[in-house]
Amino acid sequence: MTTQMIFRIDKKLKLAAQRRAKSQGITLSHLYKQATRSFVAGKLDITITALLPEIPNTRTARLFKVALRDIKLGRNFSPSFDNAEEAVSYLKKYAS
Repeated sequence: MTTQMIFRIDKKLKLAAQRRAKSQGITLSHLYKQATRSFVAGKLDITITALLPEIPNTRTARLFKVALRDIKLGRNFSPSFDNAEEAVSYLKKYAS
């Protein structure tokens, strides 16, 4: 029995991988299957040496900017609570 795996990958990277696989006479699907088998068997180790920074989209960047400004100004924060009753009491004061 087989299963399908779906994941997102940069289009240019996928095309480059397809071209290289084809040049070696295999499909990209076969490459992924073999890499997975090798990984499970301990014959393929992956080492991540550097993570690329995540770049937020425009909307998320704007939300980060607003949140960071609020943090600097000490706005839009609830106090810390020692127990659930204090938290519920605080929320009830501000419920409409």
